[in-house]
Amino acid sequence: MSGHSKWSTIKRKKGAADQKRGQLFTKLAREITVAARTGLPDPDANARLRIAVQKARAESMPKDNIDRAIQRASGGDGAEQYEEIYYEGYGPGGTAIMILTMTDNRNRTVGELRAVLTRSGGSLGENGSVSWMFDQTGVITIPVNGTDPEELALEAIDAGASDVQVEDDVVEIYTEPQDLHKVQEHLAGNGHEVEEVELVMKPKTMLQPEPDAAVKAVRLLEKLEDLDDVQTVFSNLDISDEVLAAVG
Repeated sequence: MSGHSKWSTIKRKKGAADQKRGQLFTKLAREITVAARTGLPDPDANARLRIAVQKARAESMPKDNIDRAIQRASGGDGAEQYEEIYYEGYGPGGTAIMILTMTDNRNRTVGELRAVLTRSGGSLGENGSVSWMFDQTGVITIPVNGTDPEELALEAIDAGASDVQVEDDVVEIYTEPQDLHKVQEHLAGNGHEVEEVELVMKPKTMLQPEPDAAVKAVRLLEKLEDLDDVQTVFSNLDISDEVLAAVG
């Protein structure tokens, strides 16, 4: 079971109710702005922007907010200039952590990350210290909803998926980054309800620490994602059912 799969399960079960709606919309808007700045400000011509807009719509972000976020990419509207930076670190039990941030102040971001990691039994690493343990991968999440997961898996692989995993009530379909949109369009065109589409850092191998360390590692991941400058967090933590129950 992938680290992304277990961690995303925890986040789905806890839901957006754990995160202030305003903070969620702020993070989504930043992703849209940065995505629009890296290419054309047109979702049809910019795959990354298309994914960011889809994610925002899935969270019921108002269209006006989405449009303003795209417009900020031109430097208008007095918008801050955010940098997209990955930071690397270690959590309890030696777990590897990749932290995607968008910030207008590197010093503030580094200080906040270091403080949270240190207080939670982790540490900030150098560039390259853990990134070699991860691959950038596309992932499409589809609710089972009575669908035969095996048939869906075969269909996804035929469409170009590289791996399929079933996790509770959803099927997670993994693709090469460049194939993500193609596979998504194929599955959506065949009537499948696509719940989420994103690019993730998927761990190559998993690490399962002792339960106590694993629970502390999950708490650390939650604290990191609560930081305003943090967009999302990836880890090679293999979360057992025991730990999943402990973190609720």
